[in-house]
Amino acid sequence: MRQVVHIIRKNDIEKGIIQTLKLELDYELATLFDAMNSQDEKLINDTKERLKEIYQQLEGLNALN
Repeated sequence: MRQVVHIIRKNDIEKGIIQTLKLELDYELATLFDAMNSQDEKLINDTKERLKEIYQQLEGLNALN
């Protein structure tokens, strides 16, 4: 029984992490859009790096559809 509860909790935690990462992804994409419109090269590069990090985290959680 404890194993089942542990698995359920782990799944709930992973779902929360995935939801948070997807929200961060949306935010960073909006930031990238704004940076591209204003031609802010530093912000563009910083945002691309953060997007890569988010992608890797989602990939590690097998959350990419």
